[in-house]
Amino acid sequence: MPSTRPVSDTSKTVVVRENPAENLAEEWTEQIQAPPQQLSGRKSRPGSVHHNTTRPERADGKVELQDTDCYDKLGFRYSTVKKWTILSVIFAVQTSMNFNASIYANAVGGISNNFGVSKRAARLGQAVMLIAYAFGCELWAPWSEELGRWPVLQLSLFLVNIWQLPCALAPSFNTMIVGRALVGLSSAGGSVTLGMVADMWEPDDQQYAVAFIVFSSVGGSALGPIFGGFIETYLHYKWVFWIQLIFGVVVQIMHFFIVPETRSSILVDREAKRRRKSGEDPNAYGPTELKEQRISPKKVLTIWIRPFEMFVREPIVLCLSLLSGFSDALIFTFLESFTPVLKQWNFTVITTGLAFCSIVLGYVIAYFSFFPFIHRDRQIRRRDPNALQPERRLYWLLFLAPCLTVGLFGFAWTSLGPPHVHWIAPLIFATLIGIANYAIYQATIDYMIASYGPYSASATGGNGFARDLLAGIAAFYATPMYENIGHRYKLEWPTTILAFLAILVTIPIYVFYWKGPAIRKRSKFAQVLASDRKARGVSKANTEGGEARRPAEHDV
Repeated sequence: MPSTRPVSDTSKTVVVRENPAENLAEEWTEQIQAPPQQLSGRKSRPGSVHHNTTRPERADGKVELQDTDCYDKLGFRYSTVKKWTILSVIFAVQTSMNFNASIYANAVGGISNNFGVSKRAARLGQAVMLIAYAFGCELWAPWSEELGRWPVLQLSLFLVNIWQLPCALAPSFNTMIVGRALVGLSSAGGSVTLGMVADMWEPDDQQYAVAFIVFSSVGGSALGPIFGGFIETYLHYKWVFWIQLIFGVVVQIMHFFIVPETRSSILVDREAKRRRKSGEDPNAYGPTELKEQRISPKKVLTIWIRPFEMFVREPIVLCLSLLSGFSDALIFTFLESFTPVLKQWNFTVITTGLAFCSIVLGYVIAYFSFFPFIHRDRQIRRRDPNALQPERRLYWLLFLAPCLTVGLFGFAWTSLGPPHVHWIAPLIFATLIGIANYAIYQATIDYMIASYGPYSASATGGNGFARDLLAGIAAFYATPMYENIGHRYKLEWPTTILAFLAILVTIPIYVFYWKGPAIRKRSKFAQVLASDRKARGVSKANTEGGEARRPAEHDV
């Protein structure tokens, strides 16, 4: 669900403002940006416009090596094949984390019988994992920026795999719940995986890679019930956890041997050490090496708080994150609703799980449907970098977002069962919901990146937080909702209520598309971003429809 962030430097240009709120926002940009998914920019390539064009001088004679001094050593210069090989492994890593969240539903019956708890209580394991996952993504982010993507993701995968053991071997229900909570907190998720996209692609070229990673995130959630049906039917419930462990070990091994470090500051540090060792440049030091305190408690606290601050104060972040979270929560609601709906046609546990292929089909359709628009926008930006406003990122969503409401209404009233309706009908509408779910996540992430520039990591962090949190909450209300609402139409009315809610949460898409520029002008973050561009003398050629390229470390 689901960043790279500017790093403060002693050679920054200081812009003093009278407004304290602006000073606070400026202070935030000087911190290492954390939560999930800032993909708005990167360290500039050689030849980009910089405020400072010389290396910072120090009294001790040490010279800070910049990314422009060793650009050929960075992830941006990897071959296309190498980039997509790395991204394919990261795709598997992200899929495994979301797979862990959704497959648990197939263990509920076994857990209930084994520990003598109700099925409602047994579902607590899914809710706890998802809610902890929402916080875990935020907690891992700053460490990936400071210590590097590779060690942090390896540690995250290792801990997730370790905590599967108490879940599988739990002597008590409480032990299993604690294990699930630790699995969620240990899952780095998009805070690292999407950050790696920004490590390897230029801002104008990131959209295909972002779309690919978004697909892994939503796809992993749908794969859980597809495979879970077979596990629930033929194996003991503990195999739900053993399968998660096997999947996790496989992707960790793949990541260990195939994926190199991609974080630019770490690669610059390595190059500086190489130059000192070889005698090529004995005074060269990397940006991280010269920090007196790599990461302070105050800085970490600022990083962790910022996404929640923007979530509350920024209407764009709040509304689009709630929309994205509502859409994702529907998938976990479907984990409960599919069973009673499809049982009317005598679907088994296995065939009910396979019915989730309809949602995966929706994801595939939506994923490829974005390609023509991404291609066209890239061509336009290459001719004129300022031709497109950030709201352009929402254009295709204007047409796909109604699929959410249509899909929910259709699913609701094709749940009447035989002989009134064929079983394929609700699955067709489930496909529409899958199309909308992918489109909402992809477009809202893309729009926040374009709108908030260097603040977009915090903005998209709120998006990922809302998706995981609301999905976790859905585990509590999904089954009671389908059991207790209505009398004659107990399966139809709950989904109808969700459809009416979908109308409300999709309205902001159209508001932001037409009124987005005016709303962004009233945002303190957008105002500070604009004034900083002017103060630093950054040309409009370095913007993408209002999206700033990520400042080089010596420009912050």
